Amino acid sequence: MSATGIRVRKQGAAVRITLDGDPQRNAVTPATLDTMCDALATAAGDEDVRVVVLAGEGRAFCAGADLTRLPDDPAVIMTAASRAIRRIADVPIPVIASVHGPAAGFGVSLVAAADVSVAGASATFSLPFAHLGLMPDGGLTHLLATHIGRAAAAELVYSGRRVGAEEAAATGLVSRVVADAELDGSVDELVSHLAEVPRRALTLTKGALHASGRAHLDRALDLEAAGQAELLDHLDRTSLAAFRTR
Repeated sequence: MSATGIRVRKQGAAVRITLDGDPQRNAVTPATLDTMCDALATAAGDEDVRVVVLAGEGRAFCAGADLTRLPDDPAVIMTAASRAIRRIADVPIPVIASVHGPAAGFGVSLVAAADVSVAGASATFSLPFAHLGLMPDGGLTHLLATHIGRAAAAELVYSGRRVGAEEAAATGLVSRVVADAELDGSVDELVSHLAEVPRRALTLTKGALHASGRAHLDRALDLEAAGQAELLDHLDRTSLAAFRTR
């Protein structure tokens, strides 16, 4: 496991960003997100790169923010989270999320922010914010409604129920579901295809796909950052400990 809980590797036309904080199921910290942003910025400036792959090591994709190591100032984690989602939206090439096991909280934000998401059959998606006295963040108040519709998004946010891979695909949260054993191969096949596409075509296509929603994403991130910082300031640590033992 790396010091920041993240590994970055360039492989041909792809940059692979792997969350590897497995003891915490790849829960992210400000340092993790800063490293992710740096990797995305490097990929954006490398004309040889056509695609970014975002994945998780071990048992999970991403369990969200590491609430056991929150900075004293909640604005620090919120700033880092918002910056990461904006970088995913702004990097001028496709970002593929390769999802296995649980994706929770901000982990779902990463999936929703990606341009394409391929899920293994074991993948699950949950939004436990309400149970912790928190609100969705990472752009989810915009991205989730965009993917699956406002009513369905509201039901998932308020209930916090866990969604399986097939339901996630049926509602539009993920692009495709494959057998767990086929996940890496399916993502590699997509990477190989994108490696042959001229970068300028990828950039213009992604820009057009994101154009209508970009201002809405910024507004959602700003509202979430302010609201979540307030809620984190009053986070019930006893409730958090009880929730984590479920």
